[in-house]
This record gives sequence, C-alpha cells and structure tokens, in this order.
Amino acid sequence: MKVIHVITRLSLGGSSENTVLSVAGLLAAGYDCLLVSGAEQSEPSVVRGARARGCRVELMRSLVRELAPVRDLRALWGLVWLFRRERPDLVHTHTSKAGFLGRLAARLARVPRVVHTPHGHVFYGGYYGPALTAAFVRLERVAARWTDRIVVLTERGAEEHLARGVGRAGQYVAIPSGVETEALRARAPGRGAARAGLGLPLEAPVIVGIGRLVPVKGFDVLVASIPKICGHVPALRVLLVGDGPERPALEALARALGVSRHLLITGAQEDVAPYIAAADVLAAPSRNEGMGRVLVEAMALGVPVVGTRVGGIPSVLDGGRYGALVPAGDSEALADVLIELLEDPARREKLGDAGRERAEEFTVGVMTTRMAELYRDLDSRAGARPT
Repeated sequence: MKVIHVITRLSLGGSSENTVLSVAGLLAAGYDCLLVSGAEQSEPSVVRGARARGCRVELMRSLVRELAPVRDLRALWGLVWLFRRERPDLVHTHTSKAGFLGRLAARLARVPRVVHTPHGHVFYGGYYGPALTAAFVRLERVAARWTDRIVVLTERGAEEHLARGVGRAGQYVAIPSGVETEALRARAPGRGAARAGLGLPLEAPVIVGIGRLVPVKGFDVLVASIPKICGHVPALRVLLVGDGPERPALEALARALGVSRHLLITGAQEDVAPYIAAADVLAAPSRNEGMGRVLVEAMALGVPVVGTRVGGIPSVLDGGRYGALVPAGDSEALADVLIELLEDPARREKLGDAGRERAEEFTVGVMTTRMAELYRDLDSRAGARPT
C-alpha cells in the first residue's frame, strides 16, 4: 500500500514526533510512505532526523500553519498535483490546517482512502476566539465527510469531537502516540549524572515542565505556583524546557512574584531525556492536550507526573492511577499536589514504578501495529467511504 502523510510542519513537538515515528514504523512494516510537510516552518534538524530514519520527505513552500488564503490555495493545488502524480492508495493527514487542505485535495484527486489524525483539537482553551473557533468546528464537520477514519490519541478525543458534531462514532479509532521507551531509557543519564550535567544541586527538589511556551500549555500556572511551593521547599528549582512567544511573559511573571532564582527556562532541546532524568516530578499544567507524550516519557523513566483534567491526560493517567490530576488553571491546587509529592519520596517512588509499567502501553510498536491494522482494514473495505 502506498501512503502519503501530510503535516503542516516538522518541528520539535509531539505531533511532529508522532508523525515521523509513525511513518518510520510503517516503512519498517513494508508500507511505501511519503511524508509531506510545509517547508517554511519545519526545523532542519527534525527534517534531517526524519530522513535519517528512512523517511522520504517532500517539503512544500506554500504549506504554512497560519491562515493565508493565497498560499493556502497554492498548497491545496500543490497537494492535488502531488496526489495525482504519486497515486497513493491512502492519504493520512495530521493536525488541523494540513488536515483540511490535505483531505480536500485527496477528494479532488480521487484518492481511494483518507485518514486524519487531529493530534488534539483547537475547540477550546488557549487557541482562538469564539468566532474563529466556531468556523474551525464547521470546517471540521465538512472535512469529516471526506474521511474514512479519524485517529484520536485517546477515547476522550473522540468524545470531544462528537460533542461538537464532528463526524460519526464509527469513524473514530483511538491509537496512542508512540514513544520509543527503550531508546529513551538507554540514552537517559542517571539522576546524579543528569543533575551534574545541568548544574543542578544533587539534593534540590526539581520540577520540570516540557513543551512550547504558549498559553495552551499552562506554564504561567506553574510559575504562579512557585511562591507557595517555595514556602514548603525553599531549595526548589523549576525547569521549563522549551521556547516560544510566552517566554518573556513567563520571565516577567517570575520577576513580579520574586521567584526568578527558582526558575530556569532552557530553550528548546532536541533531547529532553536528561531534563526528565534530573527531575523529581514532571508537571503538565496544560489547558488543552491531545495526549501528552511527555507524560509517557516521564513515566518511562520512572518520574512521577502531575497533569490537568483536560483532553487525553486523564486517559493516559487512568483517572489518577498513574499520576496526580488537578484542575486546569488552578495554581493553588497545582502547588498543593506538587508540595505533597516533593515531601513524600515513598509516594513518588510508587508512582514512578507504576508509570514505568503504564508507559509500555504507549510504545512505538503498539502504535505502528494498530496503525497497520487500521490500514489493512480500510484496504479490505476499499470504496466504502462515509457520506
């Protein structure tokens, strides 16, 4: 089966990593895959990494993340031409913008089968205003009619789409984002070595947050929790591993709260393993999250996690069985849970041990096997597309 995957950009982050690992895994399983991405906003290191894994990557200059009508039309017709040239058996789109353009292009090019992975959604919290969000929902409803299957990262993702009238229940299939747990453990340093390499005191309580510095990730809530945590654990260090437009605001908030000396923003890092390995707890205070790959990465390394009750996070943590859950946007609740964990080594160890086992349900092998099963099922149902 020949498959073309389409994503707006290959950058440091969960959706890109998930897509690259999916394509690499499918290649190893015998599928003929082409990965198409926007050129302008893709990071060269990520593109190189994809090619190093054997992925055939084609970059399109007109495909961008932002709304840009002229470029969007060029991207649409560029994809139509590409699909007609390559004649794929299946097109698999990723994320919202590439998802709409790619699915419309596949319809125009008469591609037999179409799959879409939203990698979360933009329906609430931290993305756009009400009018634009409503417009995106309408577009997703239309695009769902051109789609054979919609792959969500957890069952919660399907529920959130269906609640807004996007697609039908039978279109949805939950396939978790895969993490290379064995490779992650192999390259992660021990706790002492990780701290020495990062210049952190061996005995300091360390919290790590990893992701793009944008409002939806909720790192302002984590920074706002620092004063209360410091009242209980004065030697606290908080690492924010990432970069983005919110960085100046986060630094300003830390200064205003008088906790700048407790906060270190590292910038984006290609390998987050040393930062996770150095931490006592990982915090994911997101306002919206498709799944949260970093939660699985932390669990794989035995680091306990705290997440918010949004998106797929409660599913990953099984309602709190494998990590603590707090309401989104509540810095007091976040501080209370982090204090409890930092002051209770036995509980951290228990959660860490449970997390290692749970992480094996989210491996690349699991993801690739289930994706291949989905493709085979669609191949056996050729021509049966929902209307």
